[in-house]
Amino acid sequence: MGNFIVELENVSKGFPGVKALDHVSLQLRAGEVLALLGENGAGKSTLMKILSGVYTMDEGTMKIFGEMVTEMNPVAAQELGIAIIHQELNMCDHLTVAQNIFLGREVTKKGILSDAEMNQKASEILSSLSMDIDPDTVLGDLSVSKQQMVEIAKALSTNARILIMDEPTSALTSQEIDELFTIINRLKNEGCGIVYISHRLEELQHIVDRVMILRDGQYITSMDFKDTSIQEVIAHMVGREITEKFPRVNRSVGRKIFEVQHLNAGKLVKDISFSLYEGEIVGIAGLMGAGRTETTRAIFGADAKESGTIIIDGEVVEINQPIDAINAGIVLAPENRKKDGLCTKLSIKDNIALPNLDMMVNPLGIVNTKKEEEMTVKAIKNLDIRLANSDVDAESLSGGNQQKVVVGKWLARNSRVVIFDEPTRGIDVGSKVEIYNIMNALKSQGIGVIFVSSEMPEILGISDRILVMADGRITKELDIEEATQDSILAYATQFDKKIHHDIA
Repeated sequence: MGNFIVELENVSKGFPGVKALDHVSLQLRAGEVLALLGENGAGKSTLMKILSGVYTMDEGTMKIFGEMVTEMNPVAAQELGIAIIHQELNMCDHLTVAQNIFLGREVTKKGILSDAEMNQKASEILSSLSMDIDPDTVLGDLSVSKQQMVEIAKALSTNARILIMDEPTSALTSQEIDELFTIINRLKNEGCGIVYISHRLEELQHIVDRVMILRDGQYITSMDFKDTSIQEVIAHMVGREITEKFPRVNRSVGRKIFEVQHLNAGKLVKDISFSLYEGEIVGIAGLMGAGRTETTRAIFGADAKESGTIIIDGEVVEINQPIDAINAGIVLAPENRKKDGLCTKLSIKDNIALPNLDMMVNPLGIVNTKKEEEMTVKAIKNLDIRLANSDVDAESLSGGNQQKVVVGKWLARNSRVVIFDEPTRGIDVGSKVEIYNIMNALKSQGIGVIFVSSEMPEILGISDRILVMADGRITKELDIEEATQDSILAYATQFDKKIHHDIA
């Protein structure tokens, strides 16, 4: 392992009402993967945005390859060999893969864009990374996982020597994760220094050399990965020992409150039928592209259904758009919280109030500000949403706190069925437990909970019953006592099989 190629010393950064970083130092060696860990809001992304020139530090010093850097911006960072792969995809859906890879660095001939040359160079980059992606494909036509791989290719195309990866595997399949780890180990051998941010702690053993932990904007500790344990890492991250990763509440299942009968929508929702009971958590498992998200969107009315029946408390309800589902007592915390679950430019108060205006306006349409404030304070307190005040924009919150806001706006409605789609994606272990506790609290109140997850331990740890999907169909329904990772995977790959339920 080489000398330090990054040296950040006593870095501080503040935002209105928040001290994001308080005299934090970080060192990165050539040929090293440094895991930067901490709960949401710990300051990880802020520190990396300073390193990549997005933010300017209030205090501190920065050395890159031994040279002091006094002014940093994204262009200067790229020239210094620094590249960042963001957790949230940061590309243009309407452009091709090649055009995205070379955005801002376009290849021209006599002042005219050379798509042919960019396609050729992009093809070489993608091939070197074992990515089977056509460079002439419009990016928006690719799956989220393929778009994530293009983001990675774009960063590596700059020949970066310092690479920042912020939750790079959150949208990848297991095969793509293996391919990414192969790429990371190759880059290590070539002397590249990598800062790796992830909440999937089980990944660390495959690639990480050293761990650095932040908490509440402050440096906590650093250690060689081989000299620590995951449990010790978690304790440092949250400031306490988490004794139960998947807290479970035992409750007798009540009467049937929700049914889906023969639901069809698009290419990935094929004859879906299942039931949900009071005080039950049903997990939906499957591989990427199985149709899990599409099913939840069709139930909620976000996507049009072609046929099928939805029943609440024995009564058929007609759901053609989300407001129909909300009025029927069905709510959805969507997979993409920033795109579909929040108005990021609005305040926390506004986000919580928006879907609940019918509960707080008088006959003249005037908002009762007292009710609005009470609803907001209750959500912030019950979900432990960490913020300076309720007037800050949702965009300024960490991923875990954004997820809590999405959940909080629905809990005010006393809904009958709450659907969570990938509720813990991109959030830290402490916030994950808080989300599980929210689901358990709903269960204890007799509310039916449906949740989609790509994390097998999570599905097994929280569900009372599991629906396995493949190729748009339910291939198996498993009671939790009979479910294992192997059995779920077996049914998740049975693409030509479907089951019928007795829903009478």
